[in-house]
Amino acid sequence: MTTENYYLTLTCPNRPGIVAAVSTYIFELGGDIEEAQQFDDKASKRFFMRVSFSGGADSKSLKAGFVEIAKRFDLTWDLRAVKDLKRVLIMASKLDHCLVDLLYRWRIGELPMIISGIVSNHPREVYSSIDFADIPFYYLPVTPDTKSAQEAKLLEIVADAKVDMVILARYMQILSDDLSTKLSGRCINVHHSFLPSFKGAKPYHQAHARGIKLIGATAHFVTSDLDEGPIIEQDVTRVTHGDTPEDLVRKGRDLERTVLSRALRYYLHDRVLINGATSVVFSD
Repeated sequence: MTTENYYLTLTCPNRPGIVAAVSTYIFELGGDIEEAQQFDDKASKRFFMRVSFSGGADSKSLKAGFVEIAKRFDLTWDLRAVKDLKRVLIMASKLDHCLVDLLYRWRIGELPMIISGIVSNHPREVYSSIDFADIPFYYLPVTPDTKSAQEAKLLEIVADAKVDMVILARYMQILSDDLSTKLSGRCINVHHSFLPSFKGAKPYHQAHARGIKLIGATAHFVTSDLDEGPIIEQDVTRVTHGDTPEDLVRKGRDLERTVLSRALRYYLHDRVLINGATSVVFSD
């Protein structure tokens, strides 16, 4: 019998017996739990759990048998075979450092995913030095007059390619409220952590002018509230009075790459669960 690896995630109103029911179910099907993490949110009175396990049963049988437990505990849940890779669409603009980093990590196997396509508001020539292999590239130029039509095309791409998650890899266009709503829970962005303190052009230069001592980056889910969606990952580094604005930009790029790749890795391994305005992240 072939052994498969699975990820099970769930959330529900907290009550006794959830862990026992889940672990007993996996055991009775001959499964072996390799990792289990759980969180009881006292504020929302909700329970969150992630289980990584192996077993001989197929996904269809596992899901069918789990329905009774889901009903009993009012679960919102997902069960996925690890081999069934998630499909990701990457969006980028002229700043390509995050795009290049994600492609590299994907090529070496660090980010197990299927890249369904790359979307940009700039033509392919802008990325002439980057090897996209056979990944589809979509040029969707955005102006005030074309924004609505291009967002409609984007949704068509997401639907046709069966995209699980859209990654804004320093995509320098603000998504409309309508698009943000339609991609709710399925879109991750990264930005410098100065927001909302330093909005607009050249935020690192603004920060330098204010004598900032820490710079950072934040990866979060996209919502209609600009850069205020549930946070997945953050990081910071210290800077000094001797750092130039260009030094801040350089260090900021490093942080943005690292934070976005971590957030995506957590997502690809089913470690992120949205909890209202925040998120539960079961780190590895």
